[in-house]
Amino acid sequence: MKKSFILIFITFLFLTACATNPVTGKTELMFLSEQDEINLGRSTYPNAIWGAEGGGGEYKDESLRLYLNDIVKRLHSVSHRPNLPVQFTIQNTSVPNAWAIPGYVTITRGLLANLENEGEFAFVLGHEIGHVSARHSASQLSQAILLQVGLAAVGLTLSKKDYGDLVVGLGAIGGIFILRKYTRDDELLADRLGVQYMTSAGYDPRNAVSAHITLQRAVNNYYRQIGEEPEERTFLDDLLASHPRTKTRIEEIEKLIPLYRVVKYYGDGSNRQIFQTMIADLKRVNDIYVNYYDKAVRAYKRGSLNEAQTLLHHAITLDRYQAPFYALTGFVFLDRRNFDEAERYFNGALTIDNNHQPAYRGLGMISYYKKYYEGAIMTLKKALKLYPEDIASHYFIGMSYYKTNQCENAIPHLSNVASASTNHRNVHGILGICYERIGMIEDAVGAYEKQINNDPFSNIGRYASERYRILKAELDRKKQEEKSKKEKK
Repeated sequence: MKKSFILIFITFLFLTACATNPVTGKTELMFLSEQDEINLGRSTYPNAIWGAEGGGGEYKDESLRLYLNDIVKRLHSVSHRPNLPVQFTIQNTSVPNAWAIPGYVTITRGLLANLENEGEFAFVLGHEIGHVSARHSASQLSQAILLQVGLAAVGLTLSKKDYGDLVVGLGAIGGIFILRKYTRDDELLADRLGVQYMTSAGYDPRNAVSAHITLQRAVNNYYRQIGEEPEERTFLDDLLASHPRTKTRIEEIEKLIPLYRVVKYYGDGSNRQIFQTMIADLKRVNDIYVNYYDKAVRAYKRGSLNEAQTLLHHAITLDRYQAPFYALTGFVFLDRRNFDEAERYFNGALTIDNNHQPAYRGLGMISYYKKYYEGAIMTLKKALKLYPEDIASHYFIGMSYYKTNQCENAIPHLSNVASASTNHRNVHGILGICYERIGMIEDAVGAYEKQINNDPFSNIGRYASERYRILKAELDRKKQEEKSKKEKK
C-alpha cells in the first residue's frame, strides 16, 4: 500500500509541477513559481554576498556601479525573462568570479579588475543572466525537493499540507543549493545565451572568446598571488571542475559567432577606453587588496598578528577609505584583547561603511568579552540582519542569551553553530544545559552525548558527562515504567 501511494504521489507531482523552460521551450520538472524564485533570491543574497565566492560584502563605488549597471540593464532587457527584477553589485573579493541568482547579478572585484572592455563584461554578465533565464538554480532546487519528498514519503504519508509546508520552507534549503556548481551542459547553454544577449545589446561577440581567456588568466594570477595554498584553492578548483575546459568553450563560441550578428554596435562594440577609465580606480584598489589586505588575511589566519598588522598599516596608508582594512585591524587588536583599539578600528570601518557586517560582529564580540551581554545581543542582531548565516555572530549572540539565562532565545542560535560545526569544543554542552533548563530532557541528553564525544575532559565536558549519566538513567527508568504499564494492560 505504501509503495503504491509513493508511486501515485510522485506521479502527481510530475503532472502538477511541470513548466515550460523559457529558453529551451521544453517541459521540465519545476516546483518553484517565478515568485518563489524571486523570494529565494532575496533571502539568499545577503548570505551569498558576505559568505559565498570569497565573501567580502559589496565593493563601494557608486559611479562605477551605475556605469556597469546600465550595461546589465541592457543585457537583461534582451534576455528571455526581462520581467524579473535585477540588482547589480560588485562583490568585494579578489577571487575572480561572477554569479547570479533570481533578482541579483554580481561580479567580483578580482575579475572586474582583469577584464579588458565592456564587451568582455557584457559576455560574463550575459552568461550569468543566462543561468537565471534558463532557471538553472530553480531546476536544481526542484530536484532537491523531489528528493526530499521521496525520502519523506518512504517514512510517512504526506498530506497536501505537508507538501505545501515543504514549498513554503524553501528558504531553509535554498541557500544550500542555489549557488551550487552548474552542470557542464548548463554552462555551455549559458555561454550561448551570453553571446546572444551581448550581440543583442550591441557588443562584438568576439569579446566572448577573449573573456574566457581573460578569466583563465585571472584565475592563474590569483593562484600565484595566494601561493597556491591548498585550503584557498579549493573553491576555484571546484568551480573550474564543473565548467567545460576553456578550449572546449572557446570552440563552441566560435561556432556561434557567425549565427549572432550585431544589428547596431553600441559604440565600437567593445568600448575599451571608457571601460578602462571607469575601472582605473578599482584596479588601483584591487592591487592594494592583493598585495597587502589578502596577505594580511592569510597571516591573521596563521596567527601571525604582527605581520598582519604591518600589512594592514601599509594598506590603510595607501587607501584610507576601505572598511575591510579597518575591520581586520580591529580583529587583530581583539585577538590581543586590546578592546579599546579594536573598538576604535571597528567604528572606523562603520564610519566608512555603516553596513560593514564584520565590524558589527567585532563590536558584539567586544561587548561579550566585557560581559556586557545585552549590548552584545543588540549589536549582533545588526550583524545577523546583514548576514543571517554568520556562524560567529550566531555563537556570540547565543552565548550572550545563555549568560543572561534566556535559554529559549539561545537555543536557535547555538543550534545553528552546532549544525555548522559538529566538532565544536563547547557548544553542544551549552546547548545541553539550555535544553535541560527549559525541560527538553531528551534533547539535553543528545546534546550532552555529542559534547562527551567531542571533548569529555574540559569543564563543560565533565559537566556534560555527569548530567548525561543522571538524565539518561532517568529517561531509561521512565521508559521502563511506561513499558511495564502497557504490559499490565
